[in-house]
Amino acid sequence: MLYTVIYCVYGDVMKIIISNSSSIPIYEQIKNNIVSQIMNNELLEDEALPSIRNLAQDIKISIMTVKKAYDELEKEGYIISRQGKGTFVAPKNNELAKEQAQKEIEEYVFKIINLSKKFNIDQRDIFNLFDILRGEEND
Repeated sequence: MLYTVIYCVYGDVMKIIISNSSSIPIYEQIKNNIVSQIMNNELLEDEALPSIRNLAQDIKISIMTVKKAYDELEKEGYIISRQGKGTFVAPKNNELAKEQAQKEIEEYVFKIINLSKKFNIDQRDIFNLFDILRGEEND
């Protein structure tokens, strides 16, 4: 079963998509949704996030689950909590963004490596393809 919750935050929309049938824990799904929106500039620096209680109510899950997601997001530098004011998107850390991009690239490279091994495609062919696609072919 897939639940889609669209949570409005001060006129903007924060979309949280939760799947109960996923093997990914719900707190991690929440975290991944928020990280993705921050990295794609859908949630901007200093933008207010819903309170833990409100988000838990809207998604119809435990407050502790949302708290765990927010705690991890804060620990990783994506959000900040301000006593008495709420939770906000942290200033974008360029190193954090670069690390996230590097991680995503690595996942694709592993897929490329596995496919090239599976079908016995030479490494040079992969590099040549990469150069062509980047528009840097040296003829």
